Amino acid sequence: MILLAAAALAGELTVWHAWRGAERDTLERLLEEWSRAHPEAPANAVSVPYETLPNKVQAAVPRGNGPDLFIYAHEKIADWSARGVILPMDPGEGVYPAARAALTWEGQGWGVPLATKCLALFRNTTLVPDAPTTTDELRLAESQLRGREIWGFAWEVTSAYQVAPWLHAYGGGVMDGAEVRLDRPENVAALGLVRQLAALGPAEPSGALITQLFNEERVGMVVNGPWFLGEIEGVEFGVSPLPVVSATGRAAAPYLTVDALFLAREGAEARALAAWLGSEPVAVRRAAEARQVVARPIETDDPVIRAFQAQVADAVPMPTDPAFARHWEPLARALRRLDRRVVAPEQALAEAQTDYTIVSRPLPPPASPWPWVGALAALTVAGLWSVRRWRPRWHHAYAWVAPATLAVGVLTFVPFLVGASVSLFERDDQDWRFVGIAHFLDILLARDFPLSSPLNFWSTLAVTVGWTVANVVLHVGIGLGLALLLREPWVRMRGVFRAALILPWAIPSYITALAWKGMFHRQFGAINAALAAVGAEPVSWFAQFSTAFAANVATNTWLGFPFMMVVTLGALASIPRDLEEAADVDGASAWQRFRLVTLPLLAPALLPAVILGSVWTFNMFNVIYLVSGGEPDGSTDILVSQAYRWAFTRGHRIGYAAAYAVIIFGVLVLQGRLANRLAGRRVV
Repeated sequence: MILLAAAALAGELTVWHAWRGAERDTLERLLEEWSRAHPEAPANAVSVPYETLPNKVQAAVPRGNGPDLFIYAHEKIADWSARGVILPMDPGEGVYPAARAALTWEGQGWGVPLATKCLALFRNTTLVPDAPTTTDELRLAESQLRGREIWGFAWEVTSAYQVAPWLHAYGGGVMDGAEVRLDRPENVAALGLVRQLAALGPAEPSGALITQLFNEERVGMVVNGPWFLGEIEGVEFGVSPLPVVSATGRAAAPYLTVDALFLAREGAEARALAAWLGSEPVAVRRAAEARQVVARPIETDDPVIRAFQAQVADAVPMPTDPAFARHWEPLARALRRLDRRVVAPEQALAEAQTDYTIVSRPLPPPASPWPWVGALAALTVAGLWSVRRWRPRWHHAYAWVAPATLAVGVLTFVPFLVGASVSLFERDDQDWRFVGIAHFLDILLARDFPLSSPLNFWSTLAVTVGWTVANVVLHVGIGLGLALLLREPWVRMRGVFRAALILPWAIPSYITALAWKGMFHRQFGAINAALAAVGAEPVSWFAQFSTAFAANVATNTWLGFPFMMVVTLGALASIPRDLEEAADVDGASAWQRFRLVTLPLLAPALLPAVILGSVWTFNMFNVIYLVSGGEPDGSTDILVSQAYRWAFTRGHRIGYAAAYAVIIFGVLVLQGRLANRLAGRRVV
């Protein structure tokens, strides 16, 4: 509401942006200067989180709200121009040709370029004084450092974004004209080089690990972008363009992303402000004050900016075609297979092309909504007739519960009904269309991924059920055992142990998941270090289903057993010890006392906790997403993580993901009913 009110002030121009640090401070100073010089059209900067800015813009602007201008990367201009989110605007003169090309769609310019971002080669100048200009020189520098037990070169080998420069150096890439072609011969050749370069660095190199190694001076050269400047601590470094691939004679060409100023609301003052912010004098100031790699060639003494300026000359503008955005997950999955060396480059890319074809298949055809409208009307009439015939005896009692009923309805049932309704629709470009139960048929009949694929619904359901059963058994077994132990009077410092054992449950699950993810790292993890200490071979935990599944289960067991322990301790406190002592006197063994006396008395408290724990585990997205990430090849994904991928990484199929959510709800309802029947009474 504050943002909308700011935009509504007469004569004031509102600029939304997601810049941080020096970039944000410089932008605010520039807008203050503009406001002093143009009191009739003052400008106000509104900082919006990067992740939420696109959704806010898409929701506000078409309805006449939101900013006059906003700053964001250029990749969405095809979608935004079709939706009417942005208005045409010439990029201006004197900008990089690549920046102009990035902001051109269907022959029309759509924004003023401000800054460019692309990958380059960062090096520790103490370890690597001279920048390698070819991949042969890079290998030579790496071999010299390896003798000193320092990695020469590290980059995210399973990142489709960081692999793109090598694809382009071989004349390949993602787009082949207007089509996505991942299995091109040029890409196959490039992945041969990728495999060779991957061997020069550490295993499983994530962005966080590369940053840590660079700051610890354990790696000489890394591939990263201008955002890496804020992460370097205490290292003398230099930046240079990526090297030329010796086998082809072509420079490695990274993707170029352009931060542009987009016009969301027509106005002469807004266009004038955009032109001023993108002008050469202001660009020089942004480069000097924010160390920003601006979108036009300027004279500068900053060696880092000069290096990125040189890299822009070889960079490839990130395509804005919506088809391009669907390739990230299939190509990343192929790269992970390649990194595990389970497939050759040809097979990896062929499978990636198949996956791309699946996730980019045409949407279901439109269906007639009238049968559904008729059924809904009939149900509404039947419900109203039932209410009309209903004569409650205690009117005042219903008045007391009405506020709680209304709150539950607004906060729970209404969102559920909206989500269930979305599952019957799908978005075609900027419009939603009714498709009926097509999504449910596609999911349940496995029309997307074949039954042999770990990504189809039934395979994922089997993994989800196995995941739930394994975790609940371990949660209950460990929690029950610890509770029985901690109630014994001979155990000293029981209070301390109880508090310590609750900590895994008290710490946020995503923090715990990230910590366990680090411990399972193939090269630097504590678990493999412990195995090596006893003479065992290190394990690549996420290279096969069994070990990746075990890693997920171990993490979630650590998170879940304290809850069962606390519930059991509370229930044990209400069980008189006299009953167990009487059974002991009658000659019952310890196992008989537990099975015939303690466990039946625990059941009324433990069964609801088991049902609740199984529901939590069934939907435990954090652990799956953060620990194994579904690896290998999506085989450890569960239903909720599959729904997430359809919503956010497979073409934003919101309706399809909503259908997954409805099916998950149905499975959980059946699970609850089955648990009630097994328990012999209603507990939920």
